[in-house]
Amino acid sequence: MADIKNYTLNFGPQHPAAHGVLRLVLELDGEVIQRADPHIGLLHRATEKLAETKTFLQALPYMDRLDYVSMMCNEHAYCLAIEKLLGIEVPIRAQYIRVMYSELTRLLNHLLWLGAHGLDCGAMNILIYCFREREDIFDMYEAVSGARMHAAYFRPGGVYRDLPDSMPQYRASKIHNERATRELNGNRSGSLLDFIDDFSQRFPKNVDDYETLLTDNRIWKQRTVGIGVVSPERALNLGLTGPMLRGSGFAWDLRKTQPYEVYAKMDFDVPVGTNGDTYDRYLVRVEEMRQANRIIQQCVAWLRANPGPVIVDDHKVAPPSRVGMKTNMEDLIHHFKLFTEGMHVSEGEAYAAVEHPKGEFGIYLVSDGANKPYRLKIRAPGFAHLAALDEMARGHMLADAVAIIGTMDIVFGEIDR
Repeated sequence: MADIKNYTLNFGPQHPAAHGVLRLVLELDGEVIQRADPHIGLLHRATEKLAETKTFLQALPYMDRLDYVSMMCNEHAYCLAIEKLLGIEVPIRAQYIRVMYSELTRLLNHLLWLGAHGLDCGAMNILIYCFREREDIFDMYEAVSGARMHAAYFRPGGVYRDLPDSMPQYRASKIHNERATRELNGNRSGSLLDFIDDFSQRFPKNVDDYETLLTDNRIWKQRTVGIGVVSPERALNLGLTGPMLRGSGFAWDLRKTQPYEVYAKMDFDVPVGTNGDTYDRYLVRVEEMRQANRIIQQCVAWLRANPGPVIVDDHKVAPPSRVGMKTNMEDLIHHFKLFTEGMHVSEGEAYAAVEHPKGEFGIYLVSDGANKPYRLKIRAPGFAHLAALDEMARGHMLADAVAIIGTMDIVFGEIDR
């Protein structure tokens, strides 16, 4: 009688839970996973190589397209690396704006993760709830940069411009009459800071709604409790960072352990899990949303009280004002040289890391004194997490592979960089 052998199954890339670009080759014994082999490269963008052919400023928008749901956090690490090589001090107001938008980006990321993870595990409504709040954050992105997603708002030396004094308004249409439009514009009548403040006041109630849907839901717990358990030692050895590491009980957060910008002045807690399973990582991320909201409120209060410059006044690094560029010959020359030839970054190497929503996102930059990076290496958190998928999935059922991919919060732009 012939031996019964394990069979292999292609999980993705077209599988809805593989999000389009992950191919997993699963070796199955019945429905139990014996081995999981991730095949990557289906979204390869050559970002690191492209950056070596662009000026430092031209390479910045490529960062938005790495993890394309945490746009400004990618830009943040890149700008910090350049600033480290240039040895420049960013104005304090720009640091507060960066921190506020980094935390708004954390909400943007975790809301998509929560909606998609819930949907992958069979919960429909959570996606609609989460996308309602994401829409407001996209409006904040658009108000400050002109783009809903790929902002290119953080710049070496500060940010592109100060926060605007007004928010875009809804207009009456066939769908919304004048009265309905007035209601929609209720929290948009003031400045962008007023709008962010209003959002941060009502957001905790929204998080309560998500928890009502999922936290004690027995189907959700059956899909997540005890799935993809990682011990603290293994989490460290596998190179896990962010919520993947904190879910296993390590209170490691770069905002606390290696503070950058003004995080040292912020009052917030670092949530940690106890069991290291999918459910714990869910709880950690939900609590992270509440803590990010606390940081946003502190930034709003400071920014209201403290005006000031938002980018360095060294025109070898930052462009002059539009008025100056159009009225002053030297400013026009600086503007022209900066956007054609680009800034020259002093020779050396630098590594800058931020506490990205997914983990430690680092940029290793080598400069030879020219106007382009000599080498650029991106340390993407999702790459190390995906490498741990085989170990996390072994012994689980086929359906659990979906929950494990979901708990990693994988976005392929940064993995196939």
